[in-house]
Amino acid sequence: MALEWMPRDNETKDHALHTDVHWGTEAPTVVYEKRPLTDPKGNVVEGLFVSWIRLNNPKQYNSYTTEMVKGVIAGFENASLDRSVVAVVFTGTGPYSFCTGGNTKEYSEFYSLRADEYGQYMELFNHMVDSILACKKPVICRVNGMRVAGGQEIGMACDLAVSSDLAIYGQAGPRHGSAPDGGSSDFLPWYLGIEDAMWNCVSCEMWSAYKMKMKNLITKCVPVLKIDGEWVRNPMIETDKYVEGGEIVFGEYKKGDAFKEARALIKEHQPNADFELLDKEVDKIIWTFANLFPGCLIKSIDSIRAKKKFFWDYSKNYNRHWLAANMGGEAFLGFGAFNTKKITGNDKIDFIKFRQNIAECKTWDMDMFAEVMGKPKE
Repeated sequence: MALEWMPRDNETKDHALHTDVHWGTEAPTVVYEKRPLTDPKGNVVEGLFVSWIRLNNPKQYNSYTTEMVKGVIAGFENASLDRSVVAVVFTGTGPYSFCTGGNTKEYSEFYSLRADEYGQYMELFNHMVDSILACKKPVICRVNGMRVAGGQEIGMACDLAVSSDLAIYGQAGPRHGSAPDGGSSDFLPWYLGIEDAMWNCVSCEMWSAYKMKMKNLITKCVPVLKIDGEWVRNPMIETDKYVEGGEIVFGEYKKGDAFKEARALIKEHQPNADFELLDKEVDKIIWTFANLFPGCLIKSIDSIRAKKKFFWDYSKNYNRHWLAANMGGEAFLGFGAFNTKKITGNDKIDFIKFRQNIAECKTWDMDMFAEVMGKPKE
């Protein structure tokens, strides 16, 4: 060695930022695992791993609590700095949901009417999205079920999405007292055409995985129902034809009795959903990543991410102030209505009465709010 005289320190450094304090196994929590990298034949590759970050709150459709947000941040930041990790898989527990966003019980019962507290929470939320976008390993969103509201936002922060064909996608904010400013208003126009992005962002319609594949929001959509040994594509969705009567019907929901029968079939079999094909697609992508130069790979990924980050970074800080202030008004009503559905039988306010009260210049106080909220059932 020509420069053997130069002093060198060859002790391995530990760059991990976090201990396991924010992870766990009992819901609600975030589960962090390092799984061995395997080749296409299932052989374990020695010394290389895939980090799995799993939202584990299935009874509340994997909505994230404040502590779970910290767990996601810890997972992505540690995976980013782990030299043995090839890629990250971000997913949820169970067959029904990847994530439905923030925990509305926590939002309604604690954060509403506490604007500064919610502003601090949004600081954590922004850090969570940043930790995904800054991760120095490619990130795959394994969409095991519905990806809605904040779940859609953290999902779009990922690099690629592979989806169960039973998953639905969409926003809920304007119906439940918020605006999709945790990423959807920034990311959706990059994925969809501008009018599709506008409508999906504000209408609160739920779009199928097949529709989102057709419109380029996700990379792959695979069946997860296996009935009598045969894979069955989502029977509620039109997948065998593209046009009917001059309208594009591929990816749209069936109607009438066909829809009712399909929904009953899904209700029967979804609890036993089989994610074999989904996991094979995830493994295929990861093996592709493993066989690329890691430096060239992450530079290329960050170059694409930069376009998503442009508008996210531009607006994330001032958006958190509005979201905090909104917790004293429409969010108090929206999250409150959703959280008290079992009490009132209705998860939404009376929007028309609310607009009428505004038109009459009524003061925004508890008496006005009571006029538009549902009433406890007798």
